[in-house]
Amino acid sequence: MTALVEKTKHLEQVLRGAGLRMTRQRLVLLEVLAGANDHPDAAELHKRVQARDGGVSLATVYRTLSELEAQGVIQRHAFDGASARFETADPAHHDHMIDVETGAVVEFRSDRIERLQAELAAELGYEIVHHRLELYVRRNLAD
Repeated sequence: MTALVEKTKHLEQVLRGAGLRMTRQRLVLLEVLAGANDHPDAAELHKRVQARDGGVSLATVYRTLSELEAQGVIQRHAFDGASARFETADPAHHDHMIDVETGAVVEFRSDRIERLQAELAAELGYEIVHHRLELYVRRNLAD
């Protein structure tokens, strides 16, 4: 079984467990969401789903995303100045860089940044229980 199929089946099981009917439209949405390598907003997800099944309403997209978020299997990101964007919850922590000119989102992980954050929190008498790092960037044209 491919990773995409496994991820789709997991999302489907979560929705069934929450008592939602698994319609053809919802299944297409789950497949599109599971296969997304970017961080699409609801409108973009709707557009992608519509390309595969014209019978999916934007309301179905919003309801399904809301339930998946409530179940903790997707994450909503409200990057500055943009509509909420979504990604499947990844157990491996990562941070984001958002290109302010194109809106592209780049995921990254830095052990050095993670250590520095923990050190800073400890110096101030705290332990990090959760954090989110978003860097807003633009291409350096001098390079």
